[in-house]
Amino acid sequence: MVSDDPASERNSGLLPKKGWPERNYRFWRYRLLPQILKKREGESRAAVMTPPENGKVRATWIGHATFLVQFGDHAVIFDPNWANWHGPVKRQREPGLELRRLPELDLVLVSHAHFDHLHKPSLRVIEAEHGIVVPKSSGNLVKRLGFSKVQEMAVWEESEIGGMRVVHTPSHHWGARYGADTHRDYGGFLVGSGDRKVFHAGDSAYFDGFKEIGRREDICVAILPIGAYDAPSGRDVHMNPEEALQAFEDLGAEFMLPMHYGTFPLGNEHPDEPVKRLLAEAERRGIADRVIVSAAGEGVEI
Repeated sequence: MVSDDPASERNSGLLPKKGWPERNYRFWRYRLLPQILKKREGESRAAVMTPPENGKVRATWIGHATFLVQFGDHAVIFDPNWANWHGPVKRQREPGLELRRLPELDLVLVSHAHFDHLHKPSLRVIEAEHGIVVPKSSGNLVKRLGFSKVQEMAVWEESEIGGMRVVHTPSHHWGARYGADTHRDYGGFLVGSGDRKVFHAGDSAYFDGFKEIGRREDICVAILPIGAYDAPSGRDVHMNPEEALQAFEDLGAEFMLPMHYGTFPLGNEHPDEPVKRLLAEAERRGIADRVIVSAAGEGVEI
């Protein structure tokens, strides 16, 4: 099913907000320049190759928005990105898993065309039995990367792929890779295998669409972004931790795993701030036992 809501209603736009020169100065002065000489933290490890027990799902944060999700019979990866640099932005922690030591994958899902989510060098290495799924109008970006099948999906479109149910969900963001290519869509994905459903939000500001997703789906694990909310542009493009928890409650999911923090410095907030705010607000709301902050490379079984 395709939504009849125009994409413009959930588009963050491209123009910066008032005050962006000062915000950009702070970003370069206090975030980008200091991180260039900083040594990356952590280390990469091999993934757990064996699947979780039937009825469970294992989710492993690799860094930024990259998650390996293993069901009893399937394995998928969201927004794979092993880049060390994106322009002047340096990766601050090593990828949690080694790129060439992943389990056999059924499917790759990419939420949108931005360079930090659709990373072509990483995608060229990854193999998946049923290929790759991207939002509408982004298929041309990945068709020469070696995948056996490239499938585009529109928002609220649903597909059965290799025994898994895949739904492309809306988000409040934007999809252009280069600036002028605003025709590219964007969003999140829900992947279901058996009775386990995992939702990966992609990039998103907070919006009422999370309530609609929650009304339609019973979600086991919600993977939600919590960083880069103090955007140098001032645009409404990413959730802060408090908004991410509101989205989690809107979705009605059983558990939340955070992403999009602590890897690439893309906002003016201090790198340690997102997790601290997330845990404090989860405690205040009485849902701390349902919010799981895992180390990169650590598999969480639910």
